[in-house]
Amino acid sequence: MARDNVETNFTETVAALRPGPARDPAAPVREGTSLTGARCLELLEFQMGSRLLDIAARELKERGQAFYTIGSAGHEGNAAVAAALRTGDPALLHYRSGAFYLTRSAQAGRPAEDGLRDVLLGLTASAEEPISGGRHKVFGHPKLGVIPQTSTIASHLPRAAGLAFAIERARKLGVPSPWPADAVVLCTFGDASANHASALTGLNSAAYAAYQGLPTPVLFVCEDNGIGISVRTPPGWIEAARHPGLAYYAADGTDLADAYDAALRAASYVRERRRPALLHLRTVRLMGHAGSDVEAAYRGPREIAADLARDPLIGTARLLVEAGLATPAELLDRYEAARARVMELAAQAAGRPRLTSARQVMAPLAPRRPDAVAARASTAAPEARRREVFERLPERESPLTLAQSINRTLADAMAADPGILVFGEDVARKGGVYGVTRGLLKRFGAGRVFDSLLDEQAILGLALGSGLSGLLPVPEIQYLAYLHNALDQIRGEAATLSFFSQGAYRNPMVVRVAGYAYQKGFGGHFHNDDSVTALRDIPGLIVASPARPDDAAAMLRTCLAAARTDGSVCVFLEPIALYHTRDLLEDGDNNWLAPYAPPERWAETHVPVGRARSYGDGRDLTIVTFGNGLRMSLRAAVRLTAEGYGCRVLDLRWLSPLPVEDLVRAAQLTGNVLIADETRRTGGVSEGVAMALIDAGFTGGIARVASHDSFIPLGAAADLVLLSEAEIEEAARKLLA
Repeated sequence: MARDNVETNFTETVAALRPGPARDPAAPVREGTSLTGARCLELLEFQMGSRLLDIAARELKERGQAFYTIGSAGHEGNAAVAAALRTGDPALLHYRSGAFYLTRSAQAGRPAEDGLRDVLLGLTASAEEPISGGRHKVFGHPKLGVIPQTSTIASHLPRAAGLAFAIERARKLGVPSPWPADAVVLCTFGDASANHASALTGLNSAAYAAYQGLPTPVLFVCEDNGIGISVRTPPGWIEAARHPGLAYYAADGTDLADAYDAALRAASYVRERRRPALLHLRTVRLMGHAGSDVEAAYRGPREIAADLARDPLIGTARLLVEAGLATPAELLDRYEAARARVMELAAQAAGRPRLTSARQVMAPLAPRRPDAVAARASTAAPEARRREVFERLPERESPLTLAQSINRTLADAMAADPGILVFGEDVARKGGVYGVTRGLLKRFGAGRVFDSLLDEQAILGLALGSGLSGLLPVPEIQYLAYLHNALDQIRGEAATLSFFSQGAYRNPMVVRVAGYAYQKGFGGHFHNDDSVTALRDIPGLIVASPARPDDAAAMLRTCLAAARTDGSVCVFLEPIALYHTRDLLEDGDNNWLAPYAPPERWAETHVPVGRARSYGDGRDLTIVTFGNGLRMSLRAAVRLTAEGYGCRVLDLRWLSPLPVEDLVRAAQLTGNVLIADETRRTGGVSEGVAMALIDAGFTGGIARVASHDSFIPLGAAADLVLLSEAEIEEAARKLLA
């Protein structure tokens, strides 16, 4: 077996080493290095511990007691990276970081067994595991500054770049941050992951910021073992493809002294200059990709043997033996003693409690404290501050459009919370494509309102990092279709962080997205996308969809408060076609405008997450809708009422979570429900609404009208596939016939 070969090779090779002249343990372990003998011996303990965790994982797996076997064998040189950094430096680690984690744990003053136990409890999916509580095997700990990452390939690099930027931005804004002012963000990844789009985004956005003179202290570490599962990385590719905007350092990751010296140089550069760097560690991969991987099927014996010869544990043992600081027998005794202790801890971990209910599993998913959210959402900046921000207080303006209402609400929120950042494509100088952020740059300055590079992954990565730094990011995605370019930053990163850290880490944010169709004179798929399916099935995500100006203001305050109070991740969908709409039934009626509520009325106008809004009091039909569908449904309801049908219209307002209680109540009042859904028929919102009614036991009539399962074409052809008022009326008559 692979682990037997690795252990046998280690034992035989170390036993054959020849001791050199004795050195002072306080002196360099060899000439030309800054790594002392004493430090080298200490780091070997962590390297051994990491190796033995991998072996324990496979033995436990064979007994059905462990559930994760992707290991760190061959990458134990990353102990040197941990040794070159400080415990206050946030670390975003990939899954081959066992030695780093054990080293960081010891640096924080924890007993050696604690780090080992953490990992073993993760391998066995124990509810006592300190970071994810048995929900996933991750490296993470709130007291160690290790932020847990999932296995999504390289998806954490945009966050790392964003965190580095945000540490500096929070310091300049005077916003309290959990990280030291001179912190360095560490982000590790593999050579295969370096080719992923999210990796390129992270590297590029860090370099992009640094090119403009913006401090971005992030150290990227590529641990290059030359192979991604079975696909080889061309030799020299990482160096050849490195970003020219990143300082580059390289070392042999199987040589602890070389890795330590390079890590010290790289960390010093990043810390002192506040610029990004890439540390390229050449490593090996031992024992295959994971326990189930039979690498002999795609790697020849010579290749496997060559990696065994470069075993980093043997390299460190050689350093110590040749420095006369330990004999081969002493090191092998250390290894066997460590092995016995790890196996003992593994046996204990296998017997610890696991998650036993869905409620227990989901507990950290999306905590909700509605009373605290309501209190925060009802709190404004002092009036003197508001008068500094507004030339004319918005509640004293004429009734506002949807776009104006969002604009004033953002300004009010930024006046009250100095940690709010507004950024995205064209949001600063231009004020947004539709003018929604107009004037915010002038009011709050470029430190808080700024344009981003044109990369949605970078925008969301900055939001992810900002939320971890005490800031409250409000990024804008220019169009709904553009969000799909970067959805994993919400699905795989933002929405999972609280879940995989039991709430120890959260990334609050409110992502504003201009969306839906029905724009006049500006069409085509990318500017009229109506698909929200990929958002609605993300656990814990709040999806708000206001249609009216007064709802938009109240709901945006709720989202901002939920983000600050509960660490919520919110997507705020803004119907483009309603941004500047003024009229409801006829030209000039101004019935789509709404006055801006003064702060003393924010409590009474507060809109909790998951509460709908009802219009009318008819007893024949309930039309359930949202977004652009609200205006169409209200217009249709007027005509239906004139025909003698008693209608009421329910605006869902929240697409996730759906306002089920309000929905069922409105349905029961009439006994007939027509769902008017502007999204696509397949996978659209109407499916969820209909099933919510059925699950609640509603036995009345249910019908739905929705847009066709089509992309949105250019020009008038769009009307052929989008939901229309005529279709709503026709479906209503049919349901009530």
